[in-house]
Amino acid sequence: MDGPPVDPPPDVTLGGGLTTVEHRGLTAVVEPVPAADFAEAPLRERLEDLDWLAAMARAHHGVVAAAGRRTTTVPLGLATVRRGVPGVRRLLEEGESGLSEALGRLTGAHEWGIGLYVDETPGRPGSAGGPPPDGRADTASRIARELHETLARAAAEAVLRPPRGTHLSRTPGRNVLNAVYLVPDGGQRDFLDAVPGPDEAPEGMRVEVSGPWLPYSFARTAPDGNPEW
Repeated sequence: MDGPPVDPPPDVTLGGGLTTVEHRGLTAVVEPVPAADFAEAPLRERLEDLDWLAAMARAHHGVVAAAGRRTTTVPLGLATVRRGVPGVRRLLEEGESGLSEALGRLTGAHEWGIGLYVDETPGRPGSAGGPPPDGRADTASRIARELHETLARAAAEAVLRPPRGTHLSRTPGRNVLNAVYLVPDGGQRDFLDAVPGPDEAPEGMRVEVSGPWLPYSFARTAPDGNPEW
């Protein structure tokens, strides 16, 4: 996190309470945890407990979201463990260059997600009665590529992800574009104007927009979050 300490956000901890550790203008938001519970063996065992892992993920996301509402924040990985305040300061010192670079890129920007879906409902345009299956797939891929290129030009950075499987998506249809974009706040309107609206999407296709989010996908220069046993 960039800047001075912030008041710990309420109701998002695992019970130990939040505190902050500073180093050369960087601030880490941390929570003390019992060494016996977070040593190597017990932590590995806990990470296999899905209920515990879900609670940990919710707490982690809550802290990151609360900090991100106050100042530019670089999320570290889930279950990043360091030995006391000296260990946290070492983490900040060793990662200072990467963290500072990431904070510079992320300041004043948010993440937007874009999905492009093909409606494969029988009888719909672009399904039965349209071009042969291979032709439809080629057309969908071309449209997805062109849309991604257009949006990437309107963003500071872009990350193209593998298409979502139908079992992982809440949106009906076949996903042909699954991407996130780092958009400066001042360029948000231009970016959204480049996204096809419901009446502008290609026939038989649908665009899904999500955001703005904290730029998780672009915090790639965060220091190693492996536990320090």
